[in-house]
Amino acid sequence: MTSDEIIINGGRPLRGRIEVRGAKNLATKAMVAALLGKKKSVLRNVPNISDVRVVAGLLALHGVLITRGKNDEWILDPSNVEVAHAPDIDAHAGSSRIPILFCGPLLHRLGEAFIPDLGGCRIGDRPIDFHLDALREFGAVIEKLPSGISLTAPNGLHGANIELPYPSVGATEQVLLTAVLAKGQTELRNAAIEPEIVDLICILQKMGAIITIEANRVIFIEGVEELGGYNHKAIFDRNEAASWAAAALATKGDIMVGGARQEDMMTFLNAYRKIGGQFEVLDDGIRFWHDGEALKPVIIETDVHPGFMTDWQQPLVVALTQAEGVSTIHETVYENRLGFTSALNKMGAQIVVHEQGLDDGQRRVMRREFEQAAVITGPTPLHGAEVEVPDLRGGFSYLIAALAAEGQSKITNLGIISRGYENFIEKLRKLGADFIFEA
Repeated sequence: MTSDEIIINGGRPLRGRIEVRGAKNLATKAMVAALLGKKKSVLRNVPNISDVRVVAGLLALHGVLITRGKNDEWILDPSNVEVAHAPDIDAHAGSSRIPILFCGPLLHRLGEAFIPDLGGCRIGDRPIDFHLDALREFGAVIEKLPSGISLTAPNGLHGANIELPYPSVGATEQVLLTAVLAKGQTELRNAAIEPEIVDLICILQKMGAIITIEANRVIFIEGVEELGGYNHKAIFDRNEAASWAAAALATKGDIMVGGARQEDMMTFLNAYRKIGGQFEVLDDGIRFWHDGEALKPVIIETDVHPGFMTDWQQPLVVALTQAEGVSTIHETVYENRLGFTSALNKMGAQIVVHEQGLDDGQRRVMRREFEQAAVITGPTPLHGAEVEVPDLRGGFSYLIAALAAEGQSKITNLGIISRGYENFIEKLRKLGADFIFEA
């Protein structure tokens, strides 16, 4: 729980320009990648978010010297990597799942690693079995302790043939960060191919890695003896861009999202247009707005890239409460990501969650055993209420709902949103929102 809260007077369209910087899902992983190098790395376009600060703290515990350059530039020097004390790791890592990705780099650098119980948003079980199974294939010896997981590599790490049961982003990152310095070759099948994964591969190649992205979600890695540093500008945060786009639609506003790129948001843009949202792709970003026409219902199935991202559906659900008809969201990635809708119902929405999912003859995404579905009937006027942020994307959807609703809303546990949204309070001010923020 965090003590930050905001009181919002809704019913005012958001208008203006905001900027998005580097993606949370790339910047934090790029910082971990610096552990693999023998030289300094420079990461630019780093977002000012709490997850970045958590990773910086964990790197510092392991002896990485971090200095801030101009504006959004971070310089990471891994020349004196050392073992960190378990209690210190636990104190820093409680609010993040990123420590699991330290395993491969630390095993290469130190021969051992310790991972505490993992934190993060409570949107599903998030099993780490994919990670641990892959590390065992590389030759890691894993011991589960009451306080966390201890890993050693008594015979070093070697290449492996790995097929993921699901194209998990985190497990794909784990394999990449481990395979680049492992002896021999690694073939990863059923890999995630998100833009952030490709950007991480670009970083590792700059450091000296040999990685090939092949057809049908296959990634081939040839281990090298050592890596250097990198100088890299992080890819933009497409999740934040989509969230502000949803805010423009729900509040009948007009928001220019500087830094957004069409190529990495094409699936979102298609859905946005089907609903009735307007957008214009410009050289320096994408402008999103609501032209006053009635919104249309849609059917959305979340999926791994290039499908519709699970992180996009929560903010967009708020806009769908104002569409004329019945919309359905099939959530196939996380089994517990629709719990945030109960607070939207408290604010006047009409959303029914089907815990076992729904059959649909028009499905394009393979049904998963633990999926859920949300059926949204609209339009329903939203009104102010007092709600508590449950997770990162659900929390931002509450902001959107409060901004679109008539009357006053109070949102508590607001600090979670700062995990992935840079300076969102200042951005709300720039867009003309009417609120009082209490830190």
